Amino acid sequence: MLKTAVAVLSRVANSLAITANALGTLVVLALVVILNIDVVARGLFSAPLRGTYEMVQFSVVMIVFLQLPDVVRVDRLTRSDGFLNLIHHRRPGLTANLRRIINAVSAIFMALIAYVTFPEFLHMWETQDYFGVPGLFTLPWWPVKLVIACGTALACVIFLLKVVTAQDRPQLIRTPEHDEDAE
Repeated sequence: MLKTAVAVLSRVANSLAITANALGTLVVLALVVILNIDVVARGLFSAPLRGTYEMVQFSVVMIVFLQLPDVVRVDRLTRSDGFLNLIHHRRPGLTANLRRIINAVSAIFMALIAYVTFPEFLHMWETQDYFGVPGLFTLPWWPVKLVIACGTALACVIFLLKVVTAQDRPQLIRTPEHDEDAE
């Protein structure tokens, strides 16, 4: 029963992480379009696109927190695990336990960020606070706060699943050109 629940939660969390990553990629593409329009507008018409600076700030934060859960899922979060790799062959049990501890601490930090950010999202939703230059270009704060809260909450769930299942390195899909047997 518990194993089934963990498997279902893992599938849901993985699907949400992949979807969020795809949304982050779409934000990257939108940012590329905005920046290109700004460059062309500056060059041809000597008139920059209003709000480019604000949209870049807005987008970068959204990209990071939309893609964070999938980065955690595929174990590509930047960290130094040279020591763990060094002792893995001699003490695999110790290495596994240290990885679980690191994942648990990471889950706690992600939970704390989500816990602090969600009330900020609610406040920004109610007050409709914005950033930018009034009269020129403004964007509301609440979407950024929502993405931070949801992204860190999902990353927390994925870290917790890694602790519970003791699976730190997922089985990645390999393409034939990377298979050693194909040569």
